[in-house]
Amino acid sequence: MKISERIRDEHDGGTSRPKAGGGSTAVSSEFDADAEAGMQAMSEEFKAQGSRVYLPLAD
Repeated sequence: MKISERIRDEHDGGTSRPKAGGGSTAVSSEFDADAEAGMQAMSEEFKAQGSRVYLPLAD
C-alpha cells in the first residue's frame, strides 16, 4: 500500500486541481503539445464525418 500512499501524496489525494506547472512531471510538455495536436486533428476528422459515433457499415 506504500505505492498508493505515494500516489495520493503526489497528487494531493485527487481532490484538488493540479498545481501550477502541470502537476505531474512524468510527461514532457512537448508530448502534451503533440497529443493536443493529434486530438485536434481527430476532432476535425470526426466533425468532417458528420459527428456520428456509429457510422453505417460499408457494403
